[in-house]
Order: sequence, then structure tokens, then C-alpha cells
Amino acid sequence: MILEAVDTADFVARARARLHVAPPGPFNPTNNPRGDHSLNEPLPALGAPPKAAAVLIPVVLHPGAATVLLTQRTASLRDHSGQIAFPGGKVDAEDGAPLVTALREAEEEIGLARDRVEPLGYLDAYLTGTNYFITPVVGLVEPGFTLALNPAEVADAFEVPLGLLLDRASYELHEREWKGQRRRFYAIPFGTRTIWGATAGILRNLTDRLYGS
Repeated sequence: MILEAVDTADFVARARARLHVAPPGPFNPTNNPRGDHSLNEPLPALGAPPKAAAVLIPVVLHPGAATVLLTQRTASLRDHSGQIAFPGGKVDAEDGAPLVTALREAEEEIGLARDRVEPLGYLDAYLTGTNYFITPVVGLVEPGFTLALNPAEVADAFEVPLGLLLDRASYELHEREWKGQRRRFYAIPFGTRTIWGATAGILRNLTDRLYGS
């Protein structure tokens, strides 16, 4: 299905109907969580419990052409340096809920004020190969906001057409060697950038949940 011109009202209706109303809860291996392993082997044996994290999927409601706001992480970061990501990070004890984490991190990383975000719901949690258990929050953002990037974490912020990200034809299967094994992952070419790894995997999960059978 090609969704270059997304019906924004239909997208919002699907999101309200098909996303989780409450966060999916803590990691439980018996629930067969989605994650980087989904295109590869079954859920791997974990050396330690995964670290809880949350991200915001900010859908910007431009008239007739909604987009998703993404970031490019700085090259100096220890984890996922230079990669394209959603605003987000580890759940702090004082946050109390993934929604609070996602909104707090969006403010800290890119200066997106939390009162500009209308939460729509939660996507299935996602387990990364780096042992993070991510709860994605989908939120609507009205255009006209001003960003202030934190240079210690974010090198750039940019928007991608929502229709491109909801089109399964946009997703390529790539492979690379990682920790001595060939691993498959989704990648989405976008101009001179490539959205890949957990970010692409989460976006594919969003597409499947909202527009799958």
C-alpha cells in the first residue's frame, strides 16, 4: 500500500483505535516482545535485565502533509552515536511513567515543549540489541514550534513525510556483521540519510499495527 498522501484524520482515528491506551508494562520474555531480534533468531538469552527507556514519535500535523520529527545523535555519544533516532532515553526513577520520560527527553534533547504534544497512545515495546526495552509514545504536534537542540546529544533534527514511513515499500532489509553474527534489520533511505536499526524497526511496527490486517 502506498501512503505518500496520508489522510491525517484517518491516521489519527487508526492510532486512537489501535494503539495501546496504557504503556505495555515492564519487560517479560514470555510475552515474546518485538525488537531487533524479530528479523533474526528468537529472543536471545540476556545477561542482565534490559534497561527501561521511552521515546516520543512526534507526528507534526502540517496541513495535508504530516511528518515525523527525528533527530541525528551527535558523533561523540557512547551509545548509538551519529544514528537517527526519536527523542527519548532511559526511564528515570522520578519519571514514574514512560510518557513522562518521553516528554522530558524531548524537551531536554530538542527543546520541544511538552505542552505542544498531544499523546495518542503507546506502541508495542521494543527490545534492542544493546539491551534497552523501549516504550514508544505516539504524539501529535501542531506546527509552529521552535526547537533548541542540545549539542551534547543531538547534531540535527529534521522531518520525514509520514506517508513515506507508513509505506512498506520504503523498508529495505539490510545485513551486517555484529558480535560475530550476520544480523538483518530494516533501513529506510531518505535523501542522503538512512533511517535504520531500532528507529526503523519501531516505525515498521507502527505501520503494521495501524495499517496491517
